[in-house]
Amino acid sequence: MEKSQPKSSSSSRRDFLKTTGAVTAGVMASGFIGDTAHALPSLPFNPVTADAMPTRNLGRTGHRVGIFSLGGQASIEQPNNDAVAVPLVERALDLGVNYIDTAAQYGGSERWSQRYIGQVMKRRRNQVYLAGKTHDRTRDGSLKLLEESLKLLNTDHLDAWQLHHIDRKEEVEQIFAKGGALEALVQAREQKMVRYLGVTGHSDPEVLMECLRRFDFDQILMAVNAADKHHRSFMEQLLPMAVGKKMGIIGMKIPARGRILESWHPEKSKDTGWNQPAPKPGVLAMKEAMYFTLSLPVSTVIIGCDNLAQLEENVKLARDFTPLSEKQLAGLTERTEPIARQSLFFRNWA
Repeated sequence: MEKSQPKSSSSSRRDFLKTTGAVTAGVMASGFIGDTAHALPSLPFNPVTADAMPTRNLGRTGHRVGIFSLGGQASIEQPNNDAVAVPLVERALDLGVNYIDTAAQYGGSERWSQRYIGQVMKRRRNQVYLAGKTHDRTRDGSLKLLEESLKLLNTDHLDAWQLHHIDRKEEVEQIFAKGGALEALVQAREQKMVRYLGVTGHSDPEVLMECLRRFDFDQILMAVNAADKHHRSFMEQLLPMAVGKKMGIIGMKIPARGRILESWHPEKSKDTGWNQPAPKPGVLAMKEAMYFTLSLPVSTVIIGCDNLAQLEENVKLARDFTPLSEKQLAGLTERTEPIARQSLFFRNWA
């Protein structure tokens, strides 16, 4: 188990949150780490991972991540779902998953995702690389979200803290302005509340590329699936840019919340997906969808699971993974063309 932290950790966190904007600016300029900082533990290690599935470098972080990771949505964000969500998180670690993604926004105002994950982190924090996010674009708002996240997750640090869902260039300006969320990320890292910094997005590759031009992030979470090349492709320029910067690259929206899969039944779904209807059956098997993205230069893919059967299937697919050829990748891209809009419902279609 992870060693307990010194008794000063709580007071350190309070001091951290009370630090003024002026001090933050000084931290960013000088790289100074205040006296309140406490040492981070070693990177998490799940002893099952290496035998459970292939692993890859998470960029320059030093973490060897299993190629399948658990997303904090699906059943893990549903209200009053402890009986399903908590055993699912527990089982994921048993099966070798060593990266879990969550966010302050998952599960609404009650933040169910963090609550469920936090129940498992009480006992197994040192086995999983834990990534969280801030959807607030300001420094003070983000620090408040971080404090609440740490409490709900039963930890005193995150392995990665990321800017959540950057959509528009106006958001980039706000984040990088004085008093913006980037100040919170930098201060949190300096104060050892988070280990690495990241950025996430679904909508527009140029917006994320601008973030990467302005700051040296450690990792990026990007929506990239087999339909990617049909609209605002992340594969064409953003992915190579992240590779060139030696970032940890996490792929998401692999099955497009089911819309890309043969098992998709549009008549049974009330979820239109960010106001984009999904009227057609999907065209890919889950294996094809996952193997497409894993054949790209990504570190891992995160997928939310509705139940244990889905989790176990995804771990098995990861264990048996072999890369697809360029011809196979092109063939899957061609097959998704008729359902591109519903498979890329998260992209900016304006």
